[in-house]
Amino acid sequence: MIDPADRGPVFDGVPIGRPATGALLDAGYRTLADLPADLEGLLALHGVGPKAVRLLRQAQAD
Repeated sequence: MIDPADRGPVFDGVPIGRPATGALLDAGYRTLADLPADLEGLLALHGVGPKAVRLLRQAQAD
């Protein structure tokens, strides 16, 4: 589980960047398991871009 105070570039082991990590934490996500099934919806969060969604999708598949 991620410490909400840690706004580094890695979200639950996935290097998605500091803005995307912060956006996910602010939205209440703490782990990959917390993320919605449709990751495309995360693009609505300021700071989350297509690359972050692609990396998260790959991490979920692994």
